[in-house]
Parts: sequence; structure tokens; C-alpha cells
Amino acid sequence: MAGKSIESEAAKLRDELKRHNFLYYVEAQPEITDRDYDRMMLRLTEIETRHPELITPDSPTQRVGGQPLEGFARVRHVLPMLSIDNTYTFEEIREWDARVRRGLNPGEPVRYVVELKVDGVAVSLRFEDCRFVQGASRGDGEVGDDITANLKTVHEIPLALADCPAPLLEVRGEVFMPNSELVRLNELRRAAEEPPFANPRNATAGSLKLLDPKLCARRRLRFVSHGLGEYRGIDESSYFELTRKMKAWGIPVSPHTARYDSIDEVIEHARNWNVRRNTLDFQTDGLVIKVDDLGQRERLGARSKSPRWTIAFKYEAEQAITRLTGITVQVGKTGKLTPVAELEPVLLAGTTVRRASLHNADELERKDIRIGDAVLVQKAGEIIPQVVRVEVDARKGDEVAYQFPSACPSCGAPVERSAEEVDYHCTNPPSLCPAQLEEWLRWYAHRDAMDIDGLGEKLIHQLVEKGQVRSPADLYRLDAEGLAQLERMGKKSAENLVAAIAATKSRTLDRLLTGLTIRHVGTRMAEILAQRIETLEKLRALSLADLEAIPEVGPVVAASIFEYFQKPENQELLDDLRSVGVEPRPLPPPATGGKLPFAGKTFVLTGTLPRRSRAEAEALIKQHGGKISGSVSKVTAYVLAGEDPGSKLDRARQFGIPIIDEDELERLAAGG
Repeated sequence: MAGKSIESEAAKLRDELKRHNFLYYVEAQPEITDRDYDRMMLRLTEIETRHPELITPDSPTQRVGGQPLEGFARVRHVLPMLSIDNTYTFEEIREWDARVRRGLNPGEPVRYVVELKVDGVAVSLRFEDCRFVQGASRGDGEVGDDITANLKTVHEIPLALADCPAPLLEVRGEVFMPNSELVRLNELRRAAEEPPFANPRNATAGSLKLLDPKLCARRRLRFVSHGLGEYRGIDESSYFELTRKMKAWGIPVSPHTARYDSIDEVIEHARNWNVRRNTLDFQTDGLVIKVDDLGQRERLGARSKSPRWTIAFKYEAEQAITRLTGITVQVGKTGKLTPVAELEPVLLAGTTVRRASLHNADELERKDIRIGDAVLVQKAGEIIPQVVRVEVDARKGDEVAYQFPSACPSCGAPVERSAEEVDYHCTNPPSLCPAQLEEWLRWYAHRDAMDIDGLGEKLIHQLVEKGQVRSPADLYRLDAEGLAQLERMGKKSAENLVAAIAATKSRTLDRLLTGLTIRHVGTRMAEILAQRIETLEKLRALSLADLEAIPEVGPVVAASIFEYFQKPENQELLDDLRSVGVEPRPLPPPATGGKLPFAGKTFVLTGTLPRRSRAEAEALIKQHGGKISGSVSKVTAYVLAGEDPGSKLDRARQFGIPIIDEDELERLAAGG
């Protein structure tokens, strides 16, 4: 039997370790080092090994896991663990807010609590008389698995609550794996020639299904609460205030939870977290918005599968951790050099990602990105995947720092960077740099520039590689017979392409300016210049002072435009374009005479119009105050459809958006 002094020491160690667990996992304010904590844990383990009668069910030593289980028992949830409806736009959040208010008394105030939506595995923790007695997975919402032994290995989950007044408390939350832990775990799996986990959620789910709690204990899972199931002895009416009490009892709650009085504040919160969430060491794909008042929740009730008083807002971005195996440099249409991460393939936003943007040399240095690093990558919508950060703790010491090239990887010319810019540029003009030329031609043919249908990436590569095109002017010298000899080009396709190129000779001035890829001149600046200066010849004749005098043109942009028109190679190009018949039309002046008929309206175009090219239709819409979008959403006013429309037409019908033809467009433009 243990003596009083040993018994007292064990009790003191247990209390101290519990306190430090609370400070570390709940308060995030540790007072001692990990080494000091480990020493205390080792001493308590020694005492309990020699004196097993001193072991208590809530001793910190009991988290290491017991004997392997033969299987999981089934647990029926007293209150179902319902799923939550998802929303993806701020407009849908407002619609949900309107439904909530319709379900309550007219004019009744509603407060909302917003929590991070942690990407983990939902679990239920049952406490009786302040002691953790059972943990269960969500399962099908009605019945889950008894995973108590595995959940005891999760350090955030308290084995006993402090001063909790509830004789029964069922805490619901998310078990998750930090990104850094996934990196560590996958390194071990690769070393053991085992397949790595695809993402933290998969790793978490797999860990909680292990029949050996000792193995689960090695996974270093975390836990955060996000609500309650069954409970007795609590009379708090505000969920937000209840989370504060839960934290005092020792239950982990998110430090990022907030409460607001209006849905506008909730939406602003969502906007702010779209960037901030990428700084966290765990994955979160959105936010959960809840009615704060528990009485209002009861009155709002639930559907068969989801409560009416809560909704999830999910961001488009998706993240994953993978290995950076190399860095290559792409040369853009203006000669800008962009480093690109070569990655071990990883599934992201439904596609396999093998490359990601690293932006520029300064970004490489700021993030200390090295070849061989484990990196967090993300993809949002159609945006190119990007490297968010390096998982520094996962480094093994053999990572290699990257030296940015001093010569262009395409043509070998020196690269330079001005003091005002972060980007390096190839010093050769596009005509002497194949990579620049290909990107330039792709942009010249882009729908926002000259809109040349049929001039794709592979064809451009062939034309440049064979030396048939050395500038945009050479496009107008191509003939159908020569094009038909290229790969994947038949006679009919060649004839159509020649006709499409010829049709661009009279595009509006703004489209030609966009296609010229003048540095700092995008589509909007091109429109401004074309509206202010009617012809290309007048624009070429402007002095630097004239350009700076244009209200929307700043000194940096003005200097770039002036420099472009002064360079002999650019003057030769413009003369060459004129020699092959390129004569840009002035941009039509905006409609006058009262309010513009398309002001504030967004149009989406699909299919081939009978009388106008896409570029001409877009110009007409903009002339009358409208905007152009490439995708259909709930803010789309009209979808302009021609022959052979794509899936945009189906989406417009789904949203009930008016579909118009070219005749209707003209009628609306005339104020009809």
C-alpha cells in the first residue's frame, strides 16, 4: 500500500497536470515547457505503476490507451445528431436570415453566433456527474459507434469537468488533426512504405476507427466543441454565454467564436475569415451560423434532417498538404517571370493538382519556400492553386533553397527588376523569346482582347515553333492552305480560322490595346484610353504629360504607355498591323439621354449570335451601362443566348433568369 506522502504526491501531480492541460488546450496559455510537463507525467506514471491502487479514472496517465478492442459497441443518440444545410453565397445567407425571421414573431430581435467550421469528425461526449463516461461517433445521426477508449486519448477532451452544475451533459464537437500532425504522420507512413493519408479529415476518421487505443494515442488528435445534445441542470438561454461557461468547466471552445446583432455583421465576419482561415494549423472550409437564443431555436425547430436555426457557409477554397518536388519558372506575355511549384499530385477541389503558383521571388523568400518542403496548397473556384505556407515543423534538413534565375529560361536573355517592382522580367522583346510570344498570342486571341475563335494553345505552339508567326501581325498573313498542313487542322477548320482572324481587323480600339499587352494596361485601362482617345494614331502621338493629364491614368501607368509607344520594335509592330489591314474602330460613346438602360445589370453570353460577334455584343451592353460576367449566378440580370448554347442556359433556367436573344437585346438597349 502506498504511504500518505506518495498518495499526496500523486494527487498533487494529477491536479497540476490537469491544470496545465487546461492552460495548454483550452486557454492556449501554457505556463511550463513540454519537457517540464513530460517530467511530471513520467513521475506520476512511475508512482501509479508501483501503486496501481492510486490510479483514478480521470488520471492524465489513462489517456495512453488500454488493450485493443474486439469491436465497437453501438450507441443510440438520445437526441439525433442532425446534419446542417450548406450555403455558398452571401445572398443565400440573407435568404436563410429571412426564413429565420419569418419563423419568429414579427420584429423580434435575433442574434447570431458564428463559429469556424472545423473539417474533422463529429463526435458526442457524455458527462455524468462531471465525469466523461462515453464518447460516440455521429454514425447515421441516430446510431453511432462507442469510441470512448479512443476519445480518451485526445488531450483536449477532459476526463472530468470542473465545477459543472449539470448532472448530465452531452457535448458535441469535432475531433480533428492539425496540418502539422498530418505531415509528421505521413512522413512516418512513407518511411514504412505505407500510403500517406490524403487529408487531415481522412486521417482523423481512420484514427478513430482503430481498435487499438494505443495507436490512436500516437495520432495526436485535437477536439473543439460546437454545441450540446442532451443536458440537465443548465438554465442559460444564450448559447454564446453558455460557451463561456463550458470553457470554465474545461471544455474546449473555439477562441474565434463571435456573436452579432445583424446578418450584415455576420457576412462581414465571413469576408474577413476568407483570408484569415489560411493562417490556421487546421483545415476549415467555412463557418457555422447559429441563432443564439436557445428558446428561439426550440420554436424554429428542425426539418427531418437539419435544424432551421443553423446553417453552414462554405468557402469555395479547398486546401491540402503535399510535397514540393521542384520549382520551375514561367515566362508571361509581358516577359514577367513567375515561379511555379511542382507538387506531388494531390486531390483539390475535385481535381488532381500538380502545380501551384508561387507569385514572385519575394514571395519565395518571405515564405522561405524550399524544394522538398511540405506545403499547404489551396484552390478557390477557377483560381490557379497557390502555396499558402510551408509546414516548417515537418522539415527533415535536406530541403534545398531555390535560387531565382538570372537569365530567362526560354531565350537565355538577362532578367531585370526595377526598384519599384517585385517581378523580374525577361529583357528580350516577345519576338525573340518563344515563351513570351506564345503567351502574347494567346492573350491577343483571348475573348477579352481580339476574340479569335479557334486559335488555341496547341496551335499557337505549332505556329511559333515552326517560325510561321513572330508577332500578332503575322496572324493576318496565314492562309488556309498552309494552316491545313498543321497537326489537328483540316481544310474546313483552317478556312474558319482565317475568316475569324480577318474579322478582328476592325475590332474596337480598346480590344486592340488589350491585345498589345502594354504593361499595366488591362481591359479596364484599355477602355478608359479608348474612351478618352478616339484613334490609335492620336494615342501614339501623346506626350508623357498628356497621358498623365488623363484623370484615371496614374504616373506609373502613363510612363509605361509612353515607353511602349516610344520603343522602335513596338512602332514597327503597329505599322505592320496597319499594313495587314488592322484598323481599330473608335469605342462607341456611352448612351445618353437619361438613365442607361443596362445600368447595374449583369449579362452572361452563351452560344453564337446571328448578326454580332461576342465582342460586338459585349460592347453594346457596356455602351448602355451593363456589365459582363463569365458565369451565371443569382445576380445575373439576363442571359443572352445564340445558337448552340452551353450549360449556362441550363443554369439560367434553374435560377429563373430571363433568357434573351439578339433582337430582345436591341429592344432593351433602345429602352423597350
